[in-house]
Amino acid sequence: MKTFVKRGDAAVLRAEAEGLLMLAMTNTIRVPRVFELHEDRLVLEWLDFAQPDAGFGERFGRALAALHAIPFDEPFGWLADNFIGATPQVNTRSEDWPTFWRESRLHPMLARLRDPELAKAVGAAIDAIPSLFQDGYEPRASLIHGDLWSGNWGMLADGTPVIYDPCVSYSDAEADVAMMELFGSPPTGFRQGYGSPQAGYARRKHLYQLYHLLNHAVLFGGGYRQQSLRCAEALADLQRRG
Repeated sequence: MKTFVKRGDAAVLRAEAEGLLMLAMTNTIRVPRVFELHEDRLVLEWLDFAQPDAGFGERFGRALAALHAIPFDEPFGWLADNFIGATPQVNTRSEDWPTFWRESRLHPMLARLRDPELAKAVGAAIDAIPSLFQDGYEPRASLIHGDLWSGNWGMLADGTPVIYDPCVSYSDAEADVAMMELFGSPPTGFRQGYGSPQAGYARRKHLYQLYHLLNHAVLFGGGYRQQSLRCAEALADLQRRG
């Protein structure tokens, strides 16, 4: 049997394996099977990908919606901290979603910044969080992939959608969709399968995207710093405009 071997830090590999196993247990969307986990390597199922066909987006949308629709009677967060790329991801549990996103997502990124202008803008964006939920939106805890950019999904030769390289948590499902829209866009037909966005999503998605932009700014710098600044300033402006 052909396998794919990932090597790296033991904690990173363990977190990925745990995420893949949890996603697989939902029986909603395909992920690589975990065969072996060692201190220095993770042995996964080898998957052969094909060019997405015309119906892929809708199938992908249905599968992701099925994952997100599973009810979990859990606080937001996860069983342990994990990793968003190479950055440690805090998963301290909270019953309140805005509190979780502030304390376990944006504050840890803010602490990593060494850019006073950007840090000030992020602080203002954090202050704006309550205004994004004044419409009564109250997400429930869904199991999310956590890093669902276009490089972390694909289509198998039989047309099956597959996702990989997760950093799972119990979170607002909108956070996965917002990431899909950050560096590119979901495949054509995705919304037909997944469903229409809820009221207020167009505002909230910037909050979820800011986390990923800040992570890229911390890891890579460059243009991600300016993108993070624009996103943070836009969130603060949304609060000012009401």
